Amino acid sequence: MSANAHGHTTAAWTGVTVSFIGFMLAGVAMVMPSPVLVVVGLVLAAAGAIVGKLLSAAGFGKKSSASTVALAKESATSGASV
Repeated sequence: MSANAHGHTTAAWTGVTVSFIGFMLAGVAMVMPSPVLVVVGLVLAAAGAIVGKLLSAAGFGKKSSASTVALAKESATSGASV
């Protein structure tokens, strides 16, 4: 799975981090009980997906499939010669 760089991008890490912070905030707010902070945390968690998509569209996500195929072919030919 590491050959296709699944999740190893700036967009993926940022989106997951924003979502994680939102879920943490919502979880703490449930214990406190603060309904307003629960909603803010859940909105922040959902915003993580949007942030990830926006960063991916801006070029910080996974590269196009054509370059991935070329890279896979290159690594396959270099591995065969060993």
